[in-house]
Amino acid sequence: MIVRSFKDIENTDRHVKAASGTWESKRIVLAKEKVGFSLHETVLYAGTETSMWYANHIEAVLCVEGEAELTNDETGEKHWISPGTMYLLDGHEKHTMRPKTDFRCVCVFNPPVTGREDHDENGVYPLLTEPDDD
Repeated sequence: MIVRSFKDIENTDRHVKAASGTWESKRIVLAKEKVGFSLHETVLYAGTETSMWYANHIEAVLCVEGEAELTNDETGEKHWISPGTMYLLDGHEKHTMRPKTDFRCVCVFNPPVTGREDHDENGVYPLLTEPDDD
């Protein structure tokens, strides 16, 4: 059993701040836990814009605080995301988030991230793996 809080991982290597300066993520469950997914609390900052494309991952996002506009960059369709709303990127959709306020969400990734990922120039997280301990 693992028990840890987001407070436990503040300012550790699990607390990732984007090079773009538009978000930060506290990655509470990572690939090294070997449970098949990773779990994060992410904050996208008010007034920013972040374009993403999880070409290598499926992501589910549950908004717990704040408001943002989500645009499916492939179709142009826009969605208003507020607390209690979930979106699932089950088709590796290219998308852009535009938070009106600081936007806090809980995210699940499959395959799990290692904690070292940041978006590349295409908005993609590279598919990183942990070394096999076996």
